[in-house]
Amino acid sequence: MSLEQKWNALTKKTYGTEIAKCSNEELYYSLLELTKEYIDGKTPVTGDKKVYYISAEFLIGKLLSNNLINLGLYEEVESLLAKNGKSLAALEEIEPEPSLGNGGLGRLAACFLDSIATLGLNGDGIGLNYHFGLFKQVFTNKLQTAEKNDWIEKQSWLRKTDVTFDVEFGDCTVKSRMYDIDVAGYESGVNKLHLFDLETVDESIVKKGINFDKENVEKNLTLFLYPDDSDEAGNLLRIYQQYFMVSNAARLIIAEMKEKGFDLRKLYDHAVIQINDTHPTMVIPELIRILVFEEDFTMSEAIEVVSKTCAYTNHTILAEALEKWPLKYLNKVVPQLIPIIKELHRRTAAKYADPKVQIIDKDGRVHMAHIDIHYGFSVNGVAAIHTDILKDTELNHFYKLYPDKFNNKTNGITFRRWLLSCNKELSALLTKTIGNGYKKDADELEKLLAYKEDADILNSLDAIKKQKKKELAEYIEKKEGIVLDTESIFDIQIKRLHEYKRQQMNALYIIHKYLEIKAGKKPVRPLTFIFGAKAAPAYIIAQDIIHLILVMQDIIAKDPAVSPYMKVVMVENYNVSYAEKLIPACDISEQISLASKEASGTGNMKFMLNGAVTLGTLDGANVEIGELVGEDNIYTFGKKSDEVIEHYAKADYVSKDYYDKSPIIKEAVDFIISKQALKAGNKKNLQRLYNELLNKDWFMTLLDLEEYIEVKDKMFADYEDREKWKRMMLVNVAKAGFFSSDRTIAEYNRDIWKL
Repeated sequence: MSLEQKWNALTKKTYGTEIAKCSNEELYYSLLELTKEYIDGKTPVTGDKKVYYISAEFLIGKLLSNNLINLGLYEEVESLLAKNGKSLAALEEIEPEPSLGNGGLGRLAACFLDSIATLGLNGDGIGLNYHFGLFKQVFTNKLQTAEKNDWIEKQSWLRKTDVTFDVEFGDCTVKSRMYDIDVAGYESGVNKLHLFDLETVDESIVKKGINFDKENVEKNLTLFLYPDDSDEAGNLLRIYQQYFMVSNAARLIIAEMKEKGFDLRKLYDHAVIQINDTHPTMVIPELIRILVFEEDFTMSEAIEVVSKTCAYTNHTILAEALEKWPLKYLNKVVPQLIPIIKELHRRTAAKYADPKVQIIDKDGRVHMAHIDIHYGFSVNGVAAIHTDILKDTELNHFYKLYPDKFNNKTNGITFRRWLLSCNKELSALLTKTIGNGYKKDADELEKLLAYKEDADILNSLDAIKKQKKKELAEYIEKKEGIVLDTESIFDIQIKRLHEYKRQQMNALYIIHKYLEIKAGKKPVRPLTFIFGAKAAPAYIIAQDIIHLILVMQDIIAKDPAVSPYMKVVMVENYNVSYAEKLIPACDISEQISLASKEASGTGNMKFMLNGAVTLGTLDGANVEIGELVGEDNIYTFGKKSDEVIEHYAKADYVSKDYYDKSPIIKEAVDFIISKQALKAGNKKNLQRLYNELLNKDWFMTLLDLEEYIEVKDKMFADYEDREKWKRMMLVNVAKAGFFSSDRTIAEYNRDIWKL
């Protein structure tokens, strides 16, 4: 039976009519079921050894088009719909986006699952089935407000399984249920993403916004990703969630090992557990506990086996992100783990006297990353400079103890989603110009360099960029009610809102440019500044930065002297689906984190792949992008990571000094509390942000601001040399192949997993 026959049979059976007469909703739901049938016909990946990738986040995005591409069905479905007067793009809009992640950490995990399946490796993801995810962002009175993000529908990619476990906490026992999402590799087999849910979860306990009873664990456990942890109840709930995730993971892994008849004493020969950031750390003491108390291992045997099975990926050097849980909190939630954690601490302390490497510190806090490093066999960073910083400074005490454990695995992205799916025009041009090989072997993109002086190819690249800008402008007008000038330069910063990512520096540039235009210095070409970001509900300053951006958006839009030359738009509820429209349309990719603070970044890779030119600090993977494209094809600025680390060590950075010395900085910062800004915004939020920049500025915004202004202005000027700019676009696309997640996963397998 052909795809058309199968689909028509399904719509007739379900809706009593053929494809041509179905509504878009009927077509979407029937296509979802049909795609699942095709996935069921694919061979599951198997093998004697399996990787279990445990992560609190899997930001998988919408799955319909990605699955159709990986199954080789996309073009057939697209043409079949067109023949019947329908559009696949319209069906894609109906699909809700799974709210299972927040930012780069979760998106990376999703790309990795795609590549694991594509490379035919035996590996599943394990996480939680959050009903409302992070939250849905809504702007009210130029402030971020949060609403529940209700994405789970009766018909979805989730498949309910018969797998359930009892999970014991200090004060209650709950029952879990496993749901699976299929992960179809590109022209390859199928793996699974296992998402554990709570059988007694109760969505109705969420009242106004995202408020709920944080202490009612038997009803709230899988409602939200990263519940507000600004109070004790929120901290405890995070521990409940993390243990729920790893307890289920440990039970599942042991059950699968037994089902295959493998000897648990050789667990490491058949399983490798990749701990993605510190959230799943408790899988180590939980596995040890199960092996000792249920499988008759001695403590030493269990510790040895688990230590040879678990590997840890570090995603940050931010102190607040390396989790440290008070022992008393753990004792309340998971008392059964306390003897194991204390034993792990005792063994470490007996070997190493240095207080910096202890598992339990003098204040009674348990350092999760320390458990991972002492009792795992591999520790990896996610970009070359990040791994060097871990070795040289942040984790240097551990590196001296275990030099052989440390390795680098520079992040990557799946080109199936970030090129084939979201930029079909560019993909078609590449296929026509250099052949199909790059879809499987991203290094083949380098063949494009042969066309660096080819006017036809350069003009085609430029035409595609204009087309994607036009599509984005139409989408933003529909979603946000804002009209963009597609002849303007699109300068885009999309990522989680955090001070170290320095959206506030971009906002200060916008103020500077606004004041310049008011003074009569107009740009050669109009400028469009686009932001997309969510701030954690408890992160007050991050929300103040959003407020400032929305204030500037309003001021500029209402100023007839400035609005023809400049526009600011902060898109609402930024997510993967929005990113898929923003990234192909971008001219300038903002990657301006304080050097040494961004572990890698993956947005920088997606922008580069789609022909944007990077404006960035020498931080994370920007360093490797710069090495690949050469200094003529990237714009860098700012103090280097060693200088920044030295400022922190000496505690000698004083933002007020920079403010006092520079009229440009002073003018931009003062505008935040000017009469004009206060009239458009909220005094409390703007005054607080102003005070923060002037009296603290922990992530050194003012340190790099003048050079940022200078380099960004040069970039805008260089954009007018259209031939030079088109060549820069081409070089960025051609050199993006290194950042394929297929390459990253091949390295994980070669050096860590050895499947």
